[in-house]
Amino acid sequence: MAEKIYIFDTTLRDGEQSAGVAFTPREKVEIAKQLEKLGVDIIEAGFPCSTPGDLEAVAGVAKEVRGATICALARAVPADIDTAWEAVKNAADPRIHVFINTSDIQMAHQLHKDREQVLTQAEAMVRHAAKYTSNVEFSPMDATRADPHFVYAIVQRCIDAGATTINIPDSVGYAIPEELGGLFRSIFENVPNIHKARVSFHGQNDLGLCTANTLTAIQNGARQVEVTINGIGERAGNTSLEEVVMALKTRKDFFGFQCDINTREIYRASKLVEKYSGMPVQWNKAIVGKNAFRHGSGIHQDGILKLRETWEIMDPAEIGIPQGTQLVLGKLSGRHAFKIHMEELGYELTDEELNRAFAAFKELADKKMDVDDRDLEAIVNDNLRDMAEAAWRMDMVQVSAGDHATPTATLRLIDPQGNVRIDAATGTGPVDAVYRAMNRITGLTPELTEFSVKSVTEGIDAQGEVTIRIEQDGKTYTGRAADTDIIVASARAYMSALNRMVTAAKVATARG
Repeated sequence: MAEKIYIFDTTLRDGEQSAGVAFTPREKVEIAKQLEKLGVDIIEAGFPCSTPGDLEAVAGVAKEVRGATICALARAVPADIDTAWEAVKNAADPRIHVFINTSDIQMAHQLHKDREQVLTQAEAMVRHAAKYTSNVEFSPMDATRADPHFVYAIVQRCIDAGATTINIPDSVGYAIPEELGGLFRSIFENVPNIHKARVSFHGQNDLGLCTANTLTAIQNGARQVEVTINGIGERAGNTSLEEVVMALKTRKDFFGFQCDINTREIYRASKLVEKYSGMPVQWNKAIVGKNAFRHGSGIHQDGILKLRETWEIMDPAEIGIPQGTQLVLGKLSGRHAFKIHMEELGYELTDEELNRAFAAFKELADKKMDVDDRDLEAIVNDNLRDMAEAAWRMDMVQVSAGDHATPTATLRLIDPQGNVRIDAATGTGPVDAVYRAMNRITGLTPELTEFSVKSVTEGIDAQGEVTIRIEQDGKTYTGRAADTDIIVASARAYMSALNRMVTAAKVATARG
């Protein structure tokens, strides 16, 4: 069996350090439970000494999430470590994560200490944490800008003091993959007791290299990686959990490692973190972005329709994306994709109809960035044959309604043969009464799946545009109409949709 990579998720700690992000204790617990479903090995739930609220939040996560190690961050000072233990002591598997600056620039200007003082402090505080638990992680902060020989020394002494995980942080996103690989190899070569600890990597994305650096660290001995959902985190963010996990899974032939993540929970976790962090996922974000599995090029769409794997190296279903692969129709789309998409909407077009509809689609796509199903339905139905021959026409609509009256609608329609039909119906409201009366007259009973109203212009005399969608036998039909009277617009829109349904049925019957 392939060697395991442990996934350490720090969404609730480093992710929360993103400017403008603050999770409530309840939100932290909810996200942590989703991380547990995802199969994360270690959840860094927060920095308990930072605020009483974060202490409460970390303690809540430790109490309610039992399927993962719960970790709390602490500076290398006694009060931080004591508070961290107070927060995680009730966890099924608690961990204390101790860190201290190790680059010369940070030791001199932030800590105002020399190397020997930092070595002594780190060793003493790891030993202090180890009095509470055998699960202690140590991070020499800013290790990629530190003197490697100093990193070797502090790592060796902290392992002797009780650290069982050594995390090498690229705290300011400074490392280049080849350089980082050399650092990891040198740590294994120069730290004699390194075999007593699991080695980890934490990357920041200041140069956009954190995923590449994380994979390089794995190739050079790291067996734990520190990541966040959607890559949120301080400044430009952290390594994305979803990118590393799917890289290991998709290229298992190359890396040869495995992890315990249930990838079908990735998308759900992404949306939850997006919601609570208030940080929208960019459209072109790998794995979970809106466009990650959407195809706009006609060449790509043609390939996808023939075999999905021609243009997708991952199955969106494996990530839990409910809409799956999407072919987005636009100015670059081809006839093949257009035809297939229309068939999925329930339209079977003759060659002549397809030519007319495709030409109209291309004309619209040059003017409009997003062409959605409503646009396509309008285009195609405007080009269907025999529309006039099949059409019902509305001659009159009269409605009576009020807060002490039962809404009643009377309609006079003219059927496709020219006969006048009159009927009335009551409903829960005036529009419902109109639709019920129309159904009684036409004998049609489709399901109304969408009803929306918007103002066409401003002012009290503005027209209201009504859009409705109805469904019959798995096919959807759209109707639109505008009028200064919303009831009249609603009736005309419904009539339009019914006519399209009748016409489509007639065309299908004629084709046998």
